[in-house]
Amino acid sequence: MRILKTIPNPHQWWGQFPPKLRLTSQIRLLTSFGTGATLYITPLIFNGIGFSATQIGTGISAAALAGTIARLTCGTLLDKGSSYISPIRFTAVISLFADFFLLRATHFNSYLHGQILLGIATGLYWPAIELAVPASSKDFPSSIGFALARSADALGIGFGALTGTLLTSIQRIRSVYLVDIICMVLLLTILSKVKFNRQSEEFNKKNYNTYKESIIANSSHYRTSGIWPIVLVTIVSTLTIALFQSAMPLDLVRGGVERISLSETTISGIITIQLMLLIIFQWPIGRWLAEKNPRFGLKFCLCAFSIACLVLGISSFFRNGIILISIAQVPISLAIAAFLPSATEIIIKKSPYQVRGMAMAFFSQSFAITSLLAPLLAGLILDRTGTAVLIWLITSGICLASIPVIRKLDYLTI
Repeated sequence: MRILKTIPNPHQWWGQFPPKLRLTSQIRLLTSFGTGATLYITPLIFNGIGFSATQIGTGISAAALAGTIARLTCGTLLDKGSSYISPIRFTAVISLFADFFLLRATHFNSYLHGQILLGIATGLYWPAIELAVPASSKDFPSSIGFALARSADALGIGFGALTGTLLTSIQRIRSVYLVDIICMVLLLTILSKVKFNRQSEEFNKKNYNTYKESIIANSSHYRTSGIWPIVLVTIVSTLTIALFQSAMPLDLVRGGVERISLSETTISGIITIQLMLLIIFQWPIGRWLAEKNPRFGLKFCLCAFSIACLVLGISSFFRNGIILISIAQVPISLAIAAFLPSATEIIIKKSPYQVRGMAMAFFSQSFAITSLLAPLLAGLILDRTGTAVLIWLITSGICLASIPVIRKLDYLTI
């Protein structure tokens, strides 16, 4: 299988990447480490102190709503020639405040404030760090650059989740926020020594004179170029990812129709398995898909998501459903590894340069929209039905039904 041929030689492959692309990946690695420590553990922390699934979902949705405004703001500033580093600096500072709120939160209001700050930080971060990849790739293929960036994300989140699991096992579950605080302090230290200005490399200030005209002129381009099918597929995919992050931990801790409830340590271990698999799969899958049309990667992703959700739903009917849950982590990891490089590459290739920042902001908005709706709806279903069977079966069907939409995408040459 050609995927195996793409596994890199650790002694040779790192030097092939441009220096600023390596720096971008290092930034993503550090940021993802802090995110991995807190992302899946946060629902368990506040479930453990008596918060309902609806309350937990409301906090996550509030973070997504705050991130919506932040994403659009960041995209606009990037298109005006702002440095990519500035939004990332703000991300680190705001994340520190969010972590301090969540570290001490015992009431819903404190939890909500922390989540809103976290949403703002996330909204500022993603458009900037995504556009930093093609900007730092120069003549290097951006598809391979995105494969490297996603591998850094996967590595950081995986080892961050492992750290969260270890802290949970020694009854120090809230210390995950201290891990993120350390990561943000280190990030600010690195950024204080870095100059990465988009204007100095690619962006000519004269382009700003045509900025508004570009948005208007290219609105028809978005309608005719096949950009909206990718938006729809992205929403479905990010909806599924949001459910894995918010609904799955609550589903496992509460138990299924027959499946017994799992301890927080066991759940953390399962999530760590998923993220470690993502570390293993991300580079070979991303490198393999870089040689194919992105539509193939999206089809592969939706099929894997559908299978994973179906297996999670079926697991609820077996007392030892943990076996099926563990098996489901394989297609989940494969799907995430395939989705992110494929979708981002399409957005970059089909967006005119003058509005790439806004295009990436809208692409990133799909994460905000689904993170706004998915946890809230999932929390309501969990509170009313007691299990997540309905959630997983419906999501599996939606993923399967979305595959024909990909055929509407124009053919792209990689």
